[in-house]
Amino acid sequence: MNTEPLAKKLGTTVHFSPLLRKTRRLGLSLPKDLWTLAVQRGCRHYWQGDEPEGELVSQALLSNEELAVALLNGAGNYSPHSIRCGAAMLGSGGNDPAVIAKLAIWERCEAVVHFVAECGRSFEPHNPYWTELLERLPACQAPKEGVLPHPTRFVAMSGYERGVGKKITTQWQRPQGGTA
Repeated sequence: MNTEPLAKKLGTTVHFSPLLRKTRRLGLSLPKDLWTLAVQRGCRHYWQGDEPEGELVSQALLSNEELAVALLNGAGNYSPHSIRCGAAMLGSGGNDPAVIAKLAIWERCEAVVHFVAECGRSFEPHNPYWTELLERLPACQAPKEGVLPHPTRFVAMSGYERGVGKKITTQWQRPQGGTA
């Protein structure tokens, strides 16, 4: 696993993260337990097969908004898997765009959250969640090219539909049963 922080890969300053400190205080190891928690909360498409049955930490102790921002946090080790899990959790149903934006600013990962939200808006242009989140985030420079996963890594794409034939459809990967 890469031990270089995401912020360093992006060419920015590594921030001391109170949110990642909170996750450690809750007994979560980074990033493996954050991935496990995302799977336990519905990101079944990232299931590895070794996740424990019971939820590691309740949503009362670590909200879905906090989990999303922790996975996208620049102070964490660079991991495309973490970024994809974070993107899925960012689109989780019930997330409050105001809370996400505030956390992203506090954690100094607004550029990463902005990138993911732009991707979300491009794949789901009629979903007001993405627009509201983008409106609440400050304007920021696009992240360094080639560091973050390609936008298509945040969606499921089909290439064939029964009765229709070849047709590309996309669906944002989010926790099962969740819609933003």
